[in-house]
Amino acid sequence: MRLEVKGLGKTYANGVKALDDVSFDLEPGMFGLLGPNGAGKSTLMRTLATLQDADRGAVTLGQVDVLRDKEAVRRTLGYLPQEFGLTPKARAEDLLDTFAVLKGITARADRRAVVEALLRKTNLWDVRRQQVGGFSGGMKRRFGIAIALLGDPKLIIVDEPTAGLDPAERGRFHNLLSEIGRDAIVILSTHIVEDVANLCPRVAVLFQGRIQLQGSPEELCDRLAPRLFRKVVAHDEVAALEAALPVISHRLRAGRHEVRVVADAAPEGFEPAPASLEDVYFAVISGRWS
Repeated sequence: MRLEVKGLGKTYANGVKALDDVSFDLEPGMFGLLGPNGAGKSTLMRTLATLQDADRGAVTLGQVDVLRDKEAVRRTLGYLPQEFGLTPKARAEDLLDTFAVLKGITARADRRAVVEALLRKTNLWDVRRQQVGGFSGGMKRRFGIAIALLGDPKLIIVDEPTAGLDPAERGRFHNLLSEIGRDAIVILSTHIVEDVANLCPRVAVLFQGRIQLQGSPEELCDRLAPRLFRKVVAHDEVAALEAALPVISHRLRAGRHEVRVVADAAPEGFEPAPASLEDVYFAVISGRWS
């Protein structure tokens, strides 16, 4: 199944243009959508999830018109928003069973098998009789994925899935998403560059409502690398460099600052730097990508 997005646009009543001619197409696998807060990521995800309407454009999932046949989309959609509510006193297996009924799995034996399979898949089987209100943040996110996987969806949308998780839970969640991405189109919307770099063979950067660039992390890094340079300086030198040079980022390294710039030639005292997806992201949102 293929997802095609063409010329999608959305302008809110207050004049904010959240989406501006957004286009891309996806085959099954992991797709990373990067962008800062306010870039339009949530608007795009909610539109693809049939939770709000676009002003213009077209979206198809296989033969289904996503913008006009919302019920057909929902039958093959799994959606994990950044924030979602759960009945805190419900036991995990009972609550997942209820969601299975809502998803149309009405036969009791079928639901029992599906609930067990998903709780095992998300590593929650051993806590199936616990109340979800007592789950950790990572357990709640994994339970959300279990809900999203009901009905064997072909399109799965996850919005900021690892925000607030500790490193161990992020690792578990990465492994789970990677497994899911073998059989479905999975769109991972986040501002956490490391998540996309670890998981996604294809990535796009959304900024100011537009897709600024897209491709594999490797090819994007290769495009930036010849123009990326770095220099380690003291803290009190950073401001002057930012005023004089096209700086895209600076970070602490053992108490000193590593300043990175994008330029056609190395500024005085700078050396070539290996490019990461984080450098690509900062180059785009700082206006230094070309």
